[in-house]
Amino acid sequence: MIDRRNWIRQTATLLTGAAAGGLGTAHARQRNDGPAYLFPGFRTETVKTSGATINVVIGGSGPPLLLLHGAPQTHAIWHKVAPDLAKEYTVIAADLRGYGDSSKPEGGPNHVNYSKRAMALDQVEVMKHFGFARFAVVGHDRGARVTHRLTLDHPDAVTRAAILDIIPTHYFYNHVTRERATAYYHWFFLIRPAPFPETFINNSVETYVGPGRGEPEAEFLRAFKNPATVHAMCEDYRAGASIDLEHDDADLNRKIACPLLVLWGEKGNVGRLFDPMAVWRERATSVRGRAMPSGHNIQLDAPAQLLAELRTFLRE
Repeated sequence: MIDRRNWIRQTATLLTGAAAGGLGTAHARQRNDGPAYLFPGFRTETVKTSGATINVVIGGSGPPLLLLHGAPQTHAIWHKVAPDLAKEYTVIAADLRGYGDSSKPEGGPNHVNYSKRAMALDQVEVMKHFGFARFAVVGHDRGARVTHRLTLDHPDAVTRAAILDIIPTHYFYNHVTRERATAYYHWFFLIRPAPFPETFINNSVETYVGPGRGEPEAEFLRAFKNPATVHAMCEDYRAGASIDLEHDDADLNRKIACPLLVLWGEKGNVGRLFDPMAVWRERATSVRGRAMPSGHNIQLDAPAQLLAELRTFLRE
């Protein structure tokens, strides 16, 4: 999968992508059973929440465990670890609202419908649908930002939380440097008013998401060939730079109460540009963590090591 942080170097491709074939050159596999084929023994369900319809795969038995993906991805990013976790847990891997095969509501005033508060409420309602009032959650990238909000808005629901390869949104926007802005250029590109970023991305989805050769990249490409998904992703980032900051400002004196595991890729930007443990210790009462032998996508680059970390943490 192409690193979205290098995507700006390929602007010329974006401008000519439609003429060169654009959306017609997908390599994504078409399967009648959708992305569930990546999760042997799991079943697909859709859950109607108060604000969206959420697509999930669910499998296994035991204590409940929710997995939340990032951008530009879907729940398929968990396919290397979810089947093993399902040997001990009831694993629910969800597409965040706007992503994958979940519904894509309009952004609303100040992008409120893609606030992490709204996205977190979706997941609480998903888990209640399956009979779980309390559960553990593992979030990566944008899903980790939803996880952070989950722990603050629904502290009685979250038993343990793992956050993969992020620092808090509020901290980032209040500690921007030239080097950090360069590494996270896409944050500032995607928050531009519609349809500016949407137009560039839709002109060459393969350039932004990756060519879709292999799994789960083919599944990501399939999902992002829907322009509504691209728009929803932009709304997610726009919310992060607006209403999410308002919610974060109001909660600066609140800390995550449940045990927190923080992991980051040693080859990525989080550990290079920040001190993740120092930052998260300001946000949580009980936190542990370490760098992982991976880039940003820990669950793809180091699945065995991630499984070992999660098993230890979840069993404590």
